[in-house]
Amino acid sequence: MTIRIAINGFGRIGRNVVRALYESGRRAEITVVAINELADAAGIGAFIEI
Repeated sequence: MTIRIAINGFGRIGRNVVRALYESGRRAEITVVAINELADAAGIGAFIEI
């Protein structure tokens, strides 16, 4: 069963949660389904790259 999570805010903690999820190799078990952020999708994409 997949755990679905939403992240409220994509500041330092939100970005670190996403990084930890993808680096841990548990992507099959936990899926990020939403990110609540004031920035647009391009801005969130830029945050992930940093």
